[in-house]
Amino acid sequence: MSDVSLLIEPVLQLGPLRITDTVVTTWGIMALIWLVAWPVSRRLAIDPGPAQTAAEGLVCAVEEAVAAVSPQHVYRIMPFIGGLWIFLAIANLIGLVPGLDSPTRDLSATAALAILVFLSTHWFGIRIQGLKGYLRHYLTPSPILLPFHLIGEVTRTIALAVRLFGNMMSLEMAALLILLVAGFLAPVPILMLHIVEALVQAYIFGMLALIYVAGGIQSQQRNPED
Repeated sequence: MSDVSLLIEPVLQLGPLRITDTVVTTWGIMALIWLVAWPVSRRLAIDPGPAQTAAEGLVCAVEEAVAAVSPQHVYRIMPFIGGLWIFLAIANLIGLVPGLDSPTRDLSATAALAILVFLSTHWFGIRIQGLKGYLRHYLTPSPILLPFHLIGEVTRTIALAVRLFGNMMSLEMAALLILLVAGFLAPVPILMLHIVEALVQAYIFGMLALIYVAGGIQSQQRNPED
């Protein structure tokens, strides 16, 4: 866990393009996920080894979580939600590596994730229900509610971004302050707290994304005209 600051400094400046440590770390996490997933998915066997067993257990856990919220569209939603959960778990925990900071302590990163969830909600809704059917729910039960539906879409996206940013920033700053005061006398409890809280925040963000996506789909299924 490196220096915690609200100011994100660029590591590379290419004219007007600024590449910060958040971008570099995010690219590194995506590369790490690909490097782990690619060989595991290419060497599947009937008698699985430890890596395949762990991967199958992770996939089954995500599948069960998605099925509990949206049982009719598990295999459409699961890749997005599962990828989001895996990325967030690694991103939240990467701050434990000396010299690295969690990308989710940067508001721009959490805002990008929240916007991705926002767009995915509409994408899945339109893809499954059709454009006309999806847009109809903004006018039900009365067209008067259209502004409130739109405000709700914006506010929940902002809340999703700020919630993760605030929790991860406060977590890293609290851990840093305790380490500065106590030194390394109590590193294990601090690390355990960081791990648990980071995983909890990843789970909450992913679950909220799942609820939003499933809600966008199921809102049309409750419409008798569809």
